[in-house]
Amino acid sequence: MKILQLCHKTPLPAIDGGCIAIHNITQCLLNSGADVKVLAVATPKHPYVVSAYSKSYLEKTRFESVYIDTTPHKIEALKTLFTGNSYQISRFYSKNMATKLSETLKKEDFDIVHIESIYMAPYIPLIRKLSKAKILMRLHNIEHQIWERLSENERNPIMKLAYRVNAHQLKRVERKILHGVDGYMSISEPDYNYFHEAFPNVPGTVIPFGINLDNYELEEDDYIATDHPELFHIGSMNWSPNVEGILWFLEEVWPDILAAHPDLTFTLAGHDIPESIRSRHDRNVNVVGSVPNANEFMAEHDIMIVPLLSGSGIRIKIVEAMALGKVVITTSIGAEGLDVQDGKHLFIADTPEEFVAVINKCVAMPDICSIISENAQHYISVHHNNAVIAQQIMDFYQKVTNKQ
Repeated sequence: MKILQLCHKTPLPAIDGGCIAIHNITQCLLNSGADVKVLAVATPKHPYVVSAYSKSYLEKTRFESVYIDTTPHKIEALKTLFTGNSYQISRFYSKNMATKLSETLKKEDFDIVHIESIYMAPYIPLIRKLSKAKILMRLHNIEHQIWERLSENERNPIMKLAYRVNAHQLKRVERKILHGVDGYMSISEPDYNYFHEAFPNVPGTVIPFGINLDNYELEEDDYIATDHPELFHIGSMNWSPNVEGILWFLEEVWPDILAAHPDLTFTLAGHDIPESIRSRHDRNVNVVGSVPNANEFMAEHDIMIVPLLSGSGIRIKIVEAMALGKVVITTSIGAEGLDVQDGKHLFIADTPEEFVAVINKCVAMPDICSIISENAQHYISVHHNNAVIAQQIMDFYQKVTNKQ
């Protein structure tokens, strides 16, 4: 089966969950024996870094990218208020990308054009014009929901209005966009339910985020400390929900944790940590920024804090931390899309008081952390194993294309 994977960001370097999710889909397809070509948009946030790609990967995927400057511009954003289009999506369209896509479709015949996210939707008419391939869309999130939640939590009236406008524009697109595809793959059950209600006649399925379990094996000394566990967070800080959640945690939760446990530390890692966080200098908070290897960083720490107040889909770093046997403390929103039980696979806390109570439990009862760790790893091995997910993807492709 020949597949063109059309991506809204470069899969490598894997600086955020979206990159990792795209790259893992590619690996699943290749491991299933598919002939895959990857064509990606390179942006200021996700540039094409040649050294990030192995010779083998470039040969197998015939990888190409087209640079698009997706930097937000206020005037362009204002124009969309009068057209009804989504500015967030329109930023990913360029004539150069359309030209490269045209050349690709004229040069090769594909069974499937696999589109990563709604941000590549503007290219659907061109694909229909030049190819007989089935068009399948991978839905990473319910995009408008992220902006709605950001609006609900925003205090600045101007930013609140901007978030609302973005949410409204994206929702209009999401309620129309799947009419142009032959099928879709949601990353979680809640996301699938939303899109299935809107498009009951469009074939869809749930394909969760998967990992190669071989990349998440721990050494004996990487397991959770029993005396003074180290709290940590890692995530891309050019994503607004991450910044919002960490600022809330530092302002509303961390002082109470320090009052109860003055020796605890909290280490923050991630790409593009903003000055609003770096300049705070909270006691016992270490801001390290980007790290060479995310898995090694997580392995060196103990309890992952994911205080999301907005967002959608599945938090990739939570899946990876669980695979490494780390205890995760997150909010109800952070745990969305995962079929997990509070107190069994991870801990859910939505208020400062709940966060403090859970951390008190982890410090006072380290045996519970060991149980959570084991349960988390088992859950990931069953529900987010690339070996299983690869077959699920190919089964869905075959169903849509009627190829066995």
